[in-house]
Amino acid sequence: MQSPASGRDVNLVEIFSSIQGEGTHVGTTTLFVRLGGCDLRCGWCDSPHTWKPAPECRIEVGRGSGVFETRANPVSIEDVSAAAESLDLAAHQFASLTGGEPLLQPEAAAAIARALRARGPRILLETHGLAIDALESVIAEIDVVSMDWKLSSDVRRASDVRHGVVSAFHSEHEKFLAIARRAPELIVKLVITPASSDDEIDEAVSRIEASAPEATLVLQPVTPFGAVRAAPSAARLLALCARISRRIEKVRVIPQTHKIYGAL
Repeated sequence: MQSPASGRDVNLVEIFSSIQGEGTHVGTTTLFVRLGGCDLRCGWCDSPHTWKPAPECRIEVGRGSGVFETRANPVSIEDVSAAAESLDLAAHQFASLTGGEPLLQPEAAAAIARALRARGPRILLETHGLAIDALESVIAEIDVVSMDWKLSSDVRRASDVRHGVVSAFHSEHEKFLAIARRAPELIVKLVITPASSDDEIDEAVSRIEASAPEATLVLQPVTPFGAVRAAPSAARLLALCARISRRIEKVRVIPQTHKIYGAL
C-alpha cells in the first residue's frame, strides 16, 4: 500500500458535500475531506474502515448527488482541490478536515487547508486532540478547531491491549489545547456514554476551565454503535450540563443530528 509523500499527496477515505451533523456548527453546508488512518479505537466508532490507510478512496461526482467515483490512493493535493471545486466549494460555509485522524498526515492537512481556504470556506479541523506536534505545524491554516476530549472508559489507543485499564488522555489533551486555542474558534467535545464517570468528566472540565475557559464545550450523547449499546439518559445529560455550566460559560448538549436524518 502506498503512503502519502511529504504533503504533495494524501491518503484519502472520501470527499463529499453534506451538512455538518455535530457540534456548534450543526446544519451548516460543509465539504468534507476525510483522511485515512487513526491511532485510537473508540468503543462507539462507526467507521473502522478509516483506521488504516486505504488503497482506494471515493469522491462524490456532484454536490449532494450521493454518487461517487473510486480513485487510487494516494491522491495529489491538486486533485483534492479540483474535486472540491467540482463540488461547488465556494458555496460551502466550511471545509472540514476529518478522519480517521487528519493530523496523522500533517503536511497534507496543511496543504489542503491552504488550498481550500483560499477559495472561501472556513477550515474546520475535526481531531482526536492528541497529535500535539502535528497541530503546531497546521494551526495557522485552521479557522475552527473541533477537538475531542477522549475518556478512557470508552477509548483506547490502537497500541493498547484490548482489555483492561488504559491510561487517561487528560495530560495530552491539555497540551494540545494550549496550541488549539490559537485558532479563531475552539470547540471541545466530550462524548458521553453510560460508562462515562463523574470523576473523568470532572477532571476534563477542570483542565478545560484552567487552560481554555473561552472554549465552547459540547456534551455529545453517544449514538449507540459497536461496543456501546445505549445512550445516556436525559436526566444524566441535564445534570451534567447544570453542574458544568457553573464552571464553564459556553456549554452545549448537541447530539449527532446527521444520524437522525441519514446524511453522510
